[in-house]
Amino acid sequence: MNPSLLYFHTLIIGAGAAGMMCAARIGQRGRAVALVDHAQKIGEKIRISGGGRCNFTNTQLNGHDASLYYVSQQPRFVRHALSRYTAQDFASLVAAHGIAYHEKHKGQLFCDGSAQEIIAMLQAECARGGVAWYTGCTVASVRALAAEDAPARFEIAGSRGVFRCRHLVVATGGLAVPAIGATPFGYELAKQFGHRIVPPEAALVPLRFEHWAQQGLDALSGLSLPVRISTGEGRQAAVFEEDLLFRHKGLSGPAILQISSYWQAGQPIVIDLAPDTDVAAALCAGKQGQKIQLNTALKQLCPALPERLLDFWLAQAEWASLAKQKWADVPNARLQALGQSLNRWTLLPSGSDGHKKAEATRGGVDVREIDPKTMQSKLCAGLYFIGEVMDVTGWLGGYNFQWAWASAVCAAAHIGAEGGSDA
Repeated sequence: MNPSLLYFHTLIIGAGAAGMMCAARIGQRGRAVALVDHAQKIGEKIRISGGGRCNFTNTQLNGHDASLYYVSQQPRFVRHALSRYTAQDFASLVAAHGIAYHEKHKGQLFCDGSAQEIIAMLQAECARGGVAWYTGCTVASVRALAAEDAPARFEIAGSRGVFRCRHLVVATGGLAVPAIGATPFGYELAKQFGHRIVPPEAALVPLRFEHWAQQGLDALSGLSLPVRISTGEGRQAAVFEEDLLFRHKGLSGPAILQISSYWQAGQPIVIDLAPDTDVAAALCAGKQGQKIQLNTALKQLCPALPERLLDFWLAQAEWASLAKQKWADVPNARLQALGQSLNRWTLLPSGSDGHKKAEATRGGVDVREIDPKTMQSKLCAGLYFIGEVMDVTGWLGGYNFQWAWASAVCAAAHIGAEGGSDA
């Protein structure tokens, strides 16, 4: 055996959420495993997530069909892994490490303290498994070895040495937040071994609109309100009920982040600004004998709408002449049009803030070429993909982290059980 080579049963490229989880599980099965990452500081995406408190999972992922919560060309791909490693499984691990946490909106679980606790937990789990770390290690090349070089299947040339391994796990994530180290390395490696890539796009990202400032919408910056938002039609439609946030350059908030994962360029989004009220029906039904002005009536009928938004709405050229008319005097046709404008505000996004502001990446390694029960490539034995590098994007709210944990555990179970050199 060449002493200048570093031999491991499993080598994992990418020391983020999925990579650390996978390494820990394989190491705890008694296998020699190494984590390689080009960054010196690991777990940065965990550290900045959830406002620094890490929304580490979601209680909706309880073992039942989870495909509803994921965007992919093959959403059913996630079913096996997420049914076998649930939110409760990860929450139990968190609790076992003495990390206090709480549940927020719609099943989202957050640390009471800092996201750093999750990073420390994963590092401790890796320590239990005797994981070797090679941070600040750039990978120059990866090649498959000829059969005579078995039991090692791969050779990885890096800035901190040349590695050989039987199992190679790609946990390099997507393109979101390049400022903390995101690169397309995983996609390039997958293509090297014949895998197709679903074109990566920014997901869970704010949206922009042409002529936003010219229309005066930047004046609403800072306003937040609950809405119903949708895009697409028929069976392809996506609908969410979340909070909307007005920005100087467009829209954000959970509603926009969620819909951005489904929105396609050239497709409008529809926002119901008063989801609990059929505004047109209420305006027409209640006007008889009313002496109050229309603007006052709207504020009474839609108490959840911020007054600043209603004032802006009625100041638009289309409605300005109605605002101070008596409610009873406004024709039903005009009331219906006004109501519909609030219940079906239709906008055409011009684009998004891109990967630099995105929380996740839509697209990635085509999962049709990956075994959903093992995360192993169908094209190359011993090659695995886990986490965000695949064409799997979860909803906002802990779903992407749970996919990282579950896909990592799925791959680790198969790798840890398989024989081969334990260097």
